[in-house]
Amino acid sequence: MKNFWNKSWFVRIVSLLLAILIVVYIDSTQTGFMTQGEDSKTRQTANETETIRVPLQVSVDTDKYYVVGYPEKVKVTLEGPNALVTSAVNTQNFRAFIDLTKRKVGEQTVRVRITGLNKQISYSINPKTIKVNIQRRKSRTLPVQIRYNKDAVANGYHFGKATVDPSQVEVTGAIGEVNQIDQIVAKADLPNNINRDFERQVILVAEDKKGRQLNVIIQPSTVKVNIPISISKKKVKLNLSSKNESSNKVYSVTAKQDEITLYGDKNKLDKIKNLNLDVDLRGINSSTRKVIPLKLPSGVVRSDPSEVMIQIRVKNTSSSKQS
Repeated sequence: MKNFWNKSWFVRIVSLLLAILIVVYIDSTQTGFMTQGEDSKTRQTANETETIRVPLQVSVDTDKYYVVGYPEKVKVTLEGPNALVTSAVNTQNFRAFIDLTKRKVGEQTVRVRITGLNKQISYSINPKTIKVNIQRRKSRTLPVQIRYNKDAVANGYHFGKATVDPSQVEVTGAIGEVNQIDQIVAKADLPNNINRDFERQVILVAEDKKGRQLNVIIQPSTVKVNIPISISKKKVKLNLSSKNESSNKVYSVTAKQDEITLYGDKNKLDKIKNLNLDVDLRGINSSTRKVIPLKLPSGVVRSDPSEVMIQIRVKNTSSSKQS
């Protein structure tokens, strides 16, 4: 019996049995851990659906043809493994396009295609097909016209010669659209009662003879519009006159300046030779100074100065005779 326990093959068998029992025990006590691992794997391989808007690209010979009628973006619905869909949505490393390289001039219905998308992701596109109009491409160089509200200027002010930079632009588009262009317009939106120079970057539009906007590309798309706004001015003599003098006094009335600058409508200013100022001497019994605001004639907006300092010297009639 003693020799039986010392047999090497018996020790090996017992060791193997003990190892198997230990593995079975550990496996039975770690069931929860294995379940969590399986859940994690399930989440990683779960499907997800996302709908996004992506730019629609057009494959065409842009040197010869111009395409109108297609939308800027299309809706793409992606379905597949969570991680792959999320990556596609975030990076948008695929593209939606229509291939017009072998299409003829005129209206065409084409299918929207997707390229660059992982094969494990399925997709649908809305719209699936698009009607486009393929036309011959044409370019023209045209002058820019300025359009603005000429009634917006403040009273007494007038517009100078409006300028635009650049004065000419290049227009490109379908030959049918380009041939309809009547003018390229820079529409300047002036605020009401504007009394200073207007300078702003303005977007250009192409219009036909009926004023309808045409679908063309204008380069550059904006121009700098400058509209000088000024007011006419004129220097005139100041004529002083007095009223309500006392009969027993002698008055001497002088102004600090004898010329006044008037600002306003040029036609009205041309008719003004001088500016009259009445000095009321009622109740003035001794020499004094008096500030009198100027009354402006019709068509005059303002004056410089707007009021005048008047020096009034007073003497009694009896003292005047004595001297």
